[in-house]
Parts: sequence; C-alpha cells; structure tokens
Amino acid sequence: MDDITTIEGVGAPLPLPNLDTDQIMPKQFLRGIDKAGLDRGLLHDMRFDANGAPRADFVLNQPAWRDTRVLVAGPNFGCGSSREHAVWGLQQYGIRAVIAPSFGEIFYSNAMNNRLLLVALPQADVDQIMAAVSDPVAPASIRIDLSTMTVNAGDFAKSFSLSPRHLDMFRLGLDVIGMSLTHADAIAAFTSRHHADNPWLRDVAATTMARLGRMAG
Repeated sequence: MDDITTIEGVGAPLPLPNLDTDQIMPKQFLRGIDKAGLDRGLLHDMRFDANGAPRADFVLNQPAWRDTRVLVAGPNFGCGSSREHAVWGLQQYGIRAVIAPSFGEIFYSNAMNNRLLLVALPQADVDQIMAAVSDPVAPASIRIDLSTMTVNAGDFAKSFSLSPRHLDMFRLGLDVIGMSLTHADAIAAFTSRHHADNPWLRDVAATTMARLGRMAG
C-alpha cells in the first residue's frame, strides 16, 4: 500500500467524554456479514432522530463539517465494547484520523490495525484545536504530518508521538500480521537456531498428535 505521510482536511469538534463504541456504531448495524453500509450507522442516534431524519444541530450534519476528515474528540474516545465496526464506520464515513486526550485501549488497537490514525494530545492542546475547528463559517483545516510528527490547525502547532511499531503499521498500511511478516527472515533464522539447539522440539505438536492417533487406533 502507499506510504501515507500526511492527513489533511476539515476538522469537526465532538467534545464528548467517554464516547463509547456502542454510540459510535449502534448494535443494529452489526447484523451484516460484511462491512458494507457502516457509514450510515456512524453515530446514528446523534445524527438522526427517531424517524430517521438528520438532526440539524449535530455537527456532522451542518454544512461546514459535512466533509470532515478529522474528528477532535473528548477523553476516553472509543471506550466500551470491542466492536471493530466502530473503526470501519468512521473510515467509511471519510474520517481518517481522530485527535483526543485519550482512547479506549481496545479501540486504539483496532484503529491502528485498520489504518485509522489516532493522535493523543494533552487536554489543553485538544481544547485549542477544538476552538480552531469550531467556527461554523470557516472551521480550521487540520494537517497531521507523520514525517515531522506534528499537528497543525490554524495557528496551533504541536508535536505528538506514536510507538515505532504503530507508526510503521500506519504508514505502510500493515496490520499486526503484516507487520510480523516483515520480520519473516529473522523469525526463520531464530527458528532454525532454536531447532538446532533443541531438536526434540521440532514439530512436537504434530508428533504428539500422530502418537495419540496411533494409540487411539
């Protein structure tokens, strides 16, 4: 996949603490056997009323933020259940990054495993970005630069950090399996040395199953 070094676009303020995955992607949108249509479910009960009509006062339904690419959120974003659909729904809607003071642990792993960038900044910094993107006439565009590890929004500029593993996963579009496979040569070398030093451990599971099969017969 392409090496992504920048994310840039309209930022939308969503200053709600503890916004959980049940709210991000309600349960009725988990019935399918694929990922299709999850953009409709994103923040559904906030975006639509009981009759399915868009709520005019919700930020993503307002003209200034309809092309949002970055959410600026409250602390503990993505807490709650482990549904990966919350990440998929955000991506299908067009969200490419979320900036918040903190994230639910499982949501963070799901996001980084699916190339949804999460940027954690101190609350005071998030408040400044929130103010910059809250103007309904001309909300600030946000630029996240992974080559310099900086976030820019209006007059705001701040550095952030990611673990080297998550940075590589995001930039190269790799999940945890793909990231592990980048070390295939080192894994093969370790396996070879390990079996040379401990030959009785080679194929121990298959050998045990074969013996059990012979005993059962």
